Amino acid sequence: MGCCNRRCGLLAGAVFGALLAVLGGILIPAGNSIIEGTVKKEAVIENGTTAYDNWVSTGAAVYRQFWFFDVTNPVEIVENGATPVVVQRGPYTYKTRYLPKENVTFTNFTVTFLLPLGAIFEPSMSVGPEEDHITVLNLAVAGAYSLTPTTLHGVVERLIKSTNSSLFQRRSVKELLWGYYDPMLKVTTGLFSPYNGTYDGPYTVSTGEDDIANVGKILSWRGEESLTFWDDKYCNMINGTDASSFAPFVDKRKPLYFFSSDICRSVSASYEDSLDLKGIKVYRYTLQPNTLAAPNVNPDNQCYCRDPKVTKNCTMAGVLDISSCQGNKPIYISLPHFLYGSPSLRESVLGLSPSPEHHDTFMDVEPITGFTLRFAKRIQVNMMYGPSKVITVLKQVKDYTIFPIVWLNETAALDHETADMFKEELFSRVETLEVLQLSLLGIGVSIFVLCFTMYCVVRCRHSVSGTVR
Repeated sequence: MGCCNRRCGLLAGAVFGALLAVLGGILIPAGNSIIEGTVKKEAVIENGTTAYDNWVSTGAAVYRQFWFFDVTNPVEIVENGATPVVVQRGPYTYKTRYLPKENVTFTNFTVTFLLPLGAIFEPSMSVGPEEDHITVLNLAVAGAYSLTPTTLHGVVERLIKSTNSSLFQRRSVKELLWGYYDPMLKVTTGLFSPYNGTYDGPYTVSTGEDDIANVGKILSWRGEESLTFWDDKYCNMINGTDASSFAPFVDKRKPLYFFSSDICRSVSASYEDSLDLKGIKVYRYTLQPNTLAAPNVNPDNQCYCRDPKVTKNCTMAGVLDISSCQGNKPIYISLPHFLYGSPSLRESVLGLSPSPEHHDTFMDVEPITGFTLRFAKRIQVNMMYGPSKVITVLKQVKDYTIFPIVWLNETAALDHETADMFKEELFSRVETLEVLQLSLLGIGVSIFVLCFTMYCVVRCRHSVSGTVR
């Protein structure tokens, strides 16, 4: 009777262990389904969700740092046609994107809003005050040269002489960035003028409520579903989000698409590496090498080449003429590492030393939620000038020159407090569920194996003893 009770107990233990293991196995897909449902619910852009709280007002501080290219030999360039030599000055740092989105309106699974623009100088993060003076290319002279036909260069020459202007000027950091009264143009001009008190947008994006795969996707910008700056349907497409977030459950095998109003086009980024950010696993995405490749390397970029004369028959890589979306200002945006990566371009302006480490754009995306937890957007702002037989300050210029003025580094990163909250709200639950799943599975399998083994041993011994009798 005792032997029977023992075997029954072991058999019951084995069944109990099997049930625990089955329960743990069932919890894996069930738990994953719960996690997926929770993440999708919180990723929707609507009042009360985690995504909305982070979307309507940027949690992490966003900074724009500026490094100017201070020209050291302006007289020699103008009088003797010397090669320009520049020295990098910076950073001059401003806090940006500190204002919440305005005019937020929800309609049929979409939300429309305005993005207010503002910049506050941060002295503690800068090498000097905004009043520091820098010698840079004269924006008015370069602009007038680019916008005026050759037949009217005489008019430009008279304007330059009557206002005592030259190819280069010396201005304060504040003036160059945010505006100053130019005597030649008789208007306020500056690299980012006007800025404070202005808006980007309006944007209309998908809330993701009807399809989470489209959350944050830009549906229109300035009331248009496509751009009008480029003479091509492909280049005018608005693809992806604004890069602050993407659809949850990111697949690193696929590129991420986003639109940047700063460069007036959509771009894509590809997975590079997995990193640890304050205890959170993130995917590092960087711009694909062919983003600003010359059309002979990437034919898709042919529609971005607006002036074959300046870009050497569209063979110049790493530069984008955005004058069509900057009020016809001859602004050329570049990725410093790509534009001045070739010896021929480095020789046109001396003193440049681009490197991927300091000049590459990247995003660190948390793969479960799709939130961008850290990013660095590096863009160089250039203007163009070239030779002229009439304009005195350009008579010694030998060829068209994409001249660097400033490069900016816009960054934001998850702080420790937000990282702890992020881990507690999401990952602690995921980890608890995973521990429970594995514990039940492990304990159940162990009990089953132990009880079933002992049951077999007891039964075998009972059989042997019965045979001996």
